Amino acid sequence: MGRMRGILAWGAYLPHGRLDRKAIRPVAGTGGGTGTRTVASYDEDATTLAVAAARRTLSGAGASPGAVWFATTQPPYLDKTNATALHAALRLDRTVPAYDAVGSVRSAFAAVRAACDAAVPVLVAASDIRGGRPGSADEAAGGDGAAALLIGSDSDGPVLAELVCNASVTEEFLDRWRAPAEASSRVWEERFGETVYGDLGGEALKVVLEKAGISADEVGTLIVAGLHGRAAAGVAARSGVPADRIADRLDAGVGNVGAAQPALLLAAALEEAVTQPPGKIIVLVVLADGADAMVLRTTSALADHPITDPVATQLSAGTSVSYGTFLAWRGMLPVEPPRRPEPARPSASAARRNQAWKYGFVGSTGRDGMIRLPPSPLDDSPAPMSDATGTILTFTIDRLAYSPSPPVVFAVVDFDGGGRLPIELTDVDEREIDIGDRVELTFRKLFTADGIHNYFWKAQPLRSREGDV
Repeated sequence: MGRMRGILAWGAYLPHGRLDRKAIRPVAGTGGGTGTRTVASYDEDATTLAVAAARRTLSGAGASPGAVWFATTQPPYLDKTNATALHAALRLDRTVPAYDAVGSVRSAFAAVRAACDAAVPVLVAASDIRGGRPGSADEAAGGDGAAALLIGSDSDGPVLAELVCNASVTEEFLDRWRAPAEASSRVWEERFGETVYGDLGGEALKVVLEKAGISADEVGTLIVAGLHGRAAAGVAARSGVPADRIADRLDAGVGNVGAAQPALLLAAALEEAVTQPPGKIIVLVVLADGADAMVLRTTSALADHPITDPVATQLSAGTSVSYGTFLAWRGMLPVEPPRRPEPARPSASAARRNQAWKYGFVGSTGRDGMIRLPPSPLDDSPAPMSDATGTILTFTIDRLAYSPSPPVVFAVVDFDGGGRLPIELTDVDEREIDIGDRVELTFRKLFTADGIHNYFWKAQPLRSREGDV
């Protein structure tokens, strides 16, 4: 009671792939546009994206989460909690509960609201893989990505942005929908959604500013998130907040990342506020089956917070992905499969026995001081290695092994501080890999068989670092 609550840490993840929207129309005959959108690789899904964002969040946090919420509109599993894989990859204590909030874009804000009311620090990870039919507006406007927030009180650690108040307006109407078995969403007439969301967003913003006791011209940054781009732009334009304080929605370089968009835009706003005086007012409005609004005020602790892989740094990086490759990764373009037997489904019992290694990348340390990967049953001391970096000792390019996106690049990696392992590389150009290259670990999907996703760790070129904002 009476303690300050708010954001203790944040992190964002943008996949390395980029699709130039101009490449769509020559193939699909319609769609496209200007700019680029982020593209999740063939071995990424909503869970792996969330793990990447959550790892960045916790690397700069002084507190450990007491609960985990995972929000997405593209859950890899139904009838099974997806957040438990996130929990395992982060090596959280088994007493920490992990829950899903999936199915709708609004579920992400619901998880944030629940975290703000919790008695323990809560990690909220939101991710999405957005798309649509080839040539559609959703395909071009969408994007893939994730962001995570650690929310708690000043008894858990320094609060970087204090929660001042929030407000919500709910209304049932049909704007966007997708049946459970369908791959793409459908949208009602655009002007209808623009009109309804315009009224709801304006109402939520008015209520939350009145609760906070501030006027529109006192807002330092206004973020308006939502899948309806025109409605979001309209709410921002009519807000009374000066135009130079309206946050960039990152449409030109990222696209709309759905359930992850509110947290992603908030992460970008906090990174901009690091170099600004404390007390900046950030207002977040989310348009999804109603409207939600939240007022945050930055604190003096923000200036000292370490930031790993700022959104701006990730946005300026990336590798071009052809439209054909994008369609193949999405399953929209059937291609000749690898002429090798498909892998057998993973064993549930074997995965459970080796959970620390499979999900947490935990090796072992023997009495001789050597780190062994995989862990040896003769060693007693665990050796968590998921944050380790290493050097490529040798590598091979395998064009015969099964892969949804051949060839497979395997490397023998010597990890800093000890440990050596043959491991698959990802997000790498086979023409540019070389002995001596530096790599880091990333949680990915090896394959899917019989509906079971086989998650494990791969190595990628070393990119993660603290950046200037």
